Formats: sequence, structure tokens, C-alpha cells
Amino acid sequence: MRARFPSRPAALAAVVVAAMCAGCCLPAAAEDLLEVYAQARGADPVLSGARAVRGEQQELAVQARAQLLPQWSAQLSESHQRDDGRQHQLTHSLSQVLVDLSRLRSWDAAKTLVSAEDARVRAAEADLCARVARAYFGVLTAQAALATAQAIEDVYGQQVAQAQSRFEARLSASLDVEQARAYYELARGTTAQAREELLDARQALAQITGRMPGELQPLAPELAMLMPEPADPQAWVTQALRDNPALQAAALAVTAGDQRVAAARAAHLPTLSAGLDGQRLSGPAVAPQDTGRYTTTIGLKLTIPLFAGGATESQKRQAIYQREQLRDDLESARRAMTRETQAQYQAVLSALSQMRTAGAAVQAAEKALASTRSGLDLGARTMTDLLLAIQTQSNARNAWEQARHRYVLSKLLLQQAAGALGEPELAAVNTLLGPAPVPAPIPATPPSAAHAAAPGTVPASASVTTPAALAAR
Repeated sequence: MRARFPSRPAALAAVVVAAMCAGCCLPAAAEDLLEVYAQARGADPVLSGARAVRGEQQELAVQARAQLLPQWSAQLSESHQRDDGRQHQLTHSLSQVLVDLSRLRSWDAAKTLVSAEDARVRAAEADLCARVARAYFGVLTAQAALATAQAIEDVYGQQVAQAQSRFEARLSASLDVEQARAYYELARGTTAQAREELLDARQALAQITGRMPGELQPLAPELAMLMPEPADPQAWVTQALRDNPALQAAALAVTAGDQRVAAARAAHLPTLSAGLDGQRLSGPAVAPQDTGRYTTTIGLKLTIPLFAGGATESQKRQAIYQREQLRDDLESARRAMTRETQAQYQAVLSALSQMRTAGAAVQAAEKALASTRSGLDLGARTMTDLLLAIQTQSNARNAWEQARHRYVLSKLLLQQAAGALGEPELAAVNTLLGPAPVPAPIPATPPSAAHAAAPGTVPASASVTTPAALAAR
């Protein structure tokens, strides 16, 4: 009996359909930090607003410069006299400022403010990097919390079923069933709250990028634990006071304030300008010898301010007050930046310490959970002990994951304070991300040391943040 094979078109169609189905079943690629940053850079209204303010100040500088350039105007007029008839008059005027220190200082101030706005745009770009990273890791933290809460809810559900079975077999009291059910209901509430927090975190990221994010790449399981370089908080403060773009903008604003004071003081000084005026008359009302004749006048104009009702002195005092306010704002910003830099440096150290302690806590909690399960089977432990062990293990996992996110984010915020945060720094963090791991169930026994930390994944001088590696320290 001969086997029947499908025809070639039918086989080809089957292959195409299978490929399409396989493609539909493939999960969408997770977005990384750089992809989210690229979306935010083109859609963030805060950065766009900073650029618009810079453009406005650039136009103000152009306008201030225009006051020092030649001014040319023309005028055509027509008048009618009852007895003499009409008269046409064409005039033009060309003037050029020769000496006007007030306008010159105003132009200097406008140019300085353009430089200040350039620094503010750089500060806005660094702030965008920080906001994207904060929102990105906020989503990751919320995702980890939801995954852990869901896993705990599932485990508590299993414990309810086991407690019910033991009660029906007359191996435990009804109190164990009620306790397990109480923990299960609390876990359901925790899961619902974690789901709401994840939605809010995703919306916070969408507020920056203009679109809801998809799946995000999490941190790789192993993460190098490195001290800030240099390992001196005062060195970071010195760099922040020198390189932070927000402080640079504030310092340039003070310089512009000095220049505005100089402009206000120069308003008392004489000004000198040159002028070229031309005139041409025509019409019945014009004398025959003047009709069509073009007259030109060239001259210098010296203006000496004598009295303006006190406005000039008032404007000078106003400029001085504004400058003093800018100086106070700069000093306040410098003090705040000093405090912020030191706080972020300490936040990095605190996150490193929390990563070590949380990793050790995860290992201890997993061993305690396995021991409690065995003790419950032997009758040496109660259901309450098991439920508390599960809760302790879940809290330790959450603390470990949050410490990892806090460590990476604190280093970025420290770089922002020091004026060294940009796309290259985000690219460096992007290399720490990995594919989304499959959520592991809560173990009944502690993981073996062979699976705790894979060798050769980080430099020998660095440490890693897997719980087993941290516990071994």
C-alpha cells in the first residue's frame, strides 16, 4: 500500500500557516532603557519647553543686538492745501549708534542669558535621563512586587487546600484552615494593591514618553557591586559645584545681572549717533525751484540725559535688587546641591549595604521556609509558623529586588548631581539589563550552591548580588 503525501502547494501552505502561527505565538521583544529614553527624548514636554525658552532668549539677544545696528526708515506723505493744492513729500532716515554703553551692556546681558539657557537645556536633558530611569525602575520594582505577591497568593491558596485536606483527614484542627484562609485573603488584597501600583508606575512612565510602555527588560540576576569612583564624597561635591549645569545656569544669571546693573548705570551717560536724512518734495503746492529736488542732511547727534523724573535711578536700584536676588538664589542652589550630592553618595552606600543584607536574608528565609515545611510534616511546627515563614521569605525577596533597583538609580542620580549624566551613562546601565526571567516558585528547599552564582560573569574585582553570593560573603 502506497503512502499518500500532500501535494506541493498544500505542503507549502501548511508551512506558511505554521510559520505565521509560530510568529504570532512569539512574545513581543521587551523594551530596554535606551529605547524608552529615545521615546521620551522626542515626546517629553519638559525638555521641549526648555528648548523653547532657549529659543525665546536667543531672539531677545538678536533684538538687543539690533539696537546697535543701523536703523533705516522711509516715509511718504501727501498733504492738501485749499489754495495751493497738493504736496507730496518723500523722506528717509538712516541712523547708526556710535556710542551707547547702556545698549551695549544690555546686549552683553542678553548673550549671557543665552548661555544660561543653554546650560538649563543641558540640565533638562540630564533631568530627563534621571526621570526616565526613575520611572523605568519604578515599573520594574512594581512588577517584581506584583510577581512576588501573586506567587505568595498562589502558595497561600495551596496552603488553604492542604489545611482543608489535613482537617478532613483529622490531622489538624479547623483553626489551621481559618488561619490559612485569613492569610490567603490578605495575600489577595496585597496582590490587588500591587497591581494598582504597577498600573500607576506604568502611567508615570507614559507621562514622560507619551505612550504606555510594553514589557521592560529587568536587571540581570547578577549585578556588579561597585563603590562610587572616586570613593570620596567631597570629590563628588567639588565636581557638582563645578560641572552641574543647573548651577552653571544660575552663575551665568548672576553675571547677566551684573551686566544689567552696568547698563542701568550707563543710562546716565551721553550717547552719540550719526544720521543721514533725505527729502524730496513735489506737487503744485511746492515752489518751482524746490519741486523734484532731493536734499540730504548728514550729522552727528549727541544726547545728554539731564533729568527723567527719577526713572533712571529707580531702574538702577531695581537692577541691583534683581542681581542680589540672583546671588542669593545661586548660593541657595549651591548649598542644596552640596546636600543633594552627599545624600546621593550615601544612598549608593546604603543600597550596597541593603543588597548584601537582603541577599543574606533571602538565603536564610528560604532555608527557614524549607525547615518549617519539614517541621510541619513531622508535627513540630504549626500552620502559623509556615505562613509566617512564607511571608518572611517574600518580604526578603522584595527587599533584595528593591535594593538592586535603588543601587542603580542612586548611582545615576549621583552622576546627575555631578553634572555627568547623559545618554552614555544610560547606555552603561542598559548593559546591566537582561531578558525577563521566568518567575520561580517559592522553593521548598534552599537552592544548591552550584546554582547560586555562576562564575565568570563579572570581573574578579567586582562582587555580584545573587542572594547566594551575598550570603557567602
